[in-house]
Amino acid sequence: MNAIVVYESVYGNTRAIAEAVAQGLGGARALAVADAGGASDGADLIVVGGPTHMHGLSTKSSRHMAVNAAQEDGKTHVEEGADQEPGLRGWLHGLPDANGVRAAAFDTRLDKSPWLTGVAAHGIARRLRHHGYEVVGSESFLVQDSEGPLEDGEIERARAWGAKLADEVGLGESGSQQAGAA
Repeated sequence: MNAIVVYESVYGNTRAIAEAVAQGLGGARALAVADAGGASDGADLIVVGGPTHMHGLSTKSSRHMAVNAAQEDGKTHVEEGADQEPGLRGWLHGLPDANGVRAAAFDTRLDKSPWLTGVAAHGIARRLRHHGYEVVGSESFLVQDSEGPLEDGEIERARAWGAKLADEVGLGESGSQQAGAA
């Protein structure tokens, strides 16, 4: 089986989670949304994640505001191309219909009640279902502050979640090797 992880990240926290999920999947590729293009073609499992901005999936405006704020404080790392298009919303909008291909959604968000922070994974999962994907999992990974860092143990939890997804969809040893080679 062939698996990919597609992510959007502003400060690097979501990228770190995506890379850990990819490791848990047995070495799947983790691709920034700007590099994902047609990467979903031929995938048996697509895991998609992004940061929670303003109670949901980021927008061009929310990414631009986050990057500007980080540049003004001069202390916060910003991922290259964080405010460029396509963002995750645009990538999901252009995703081809999949008729039952399996997918999972994740986000990064503040360590507070989802009622207060919102959950971007819900919007990601909804958009995946709209394109015919069978969503087999959804998870939130927690950051200490808007810019991070990740809460202790979140990388390990992401790796374990990736392994759980691999087991659920049947990515065995040979499948995980194929996922990494794709």
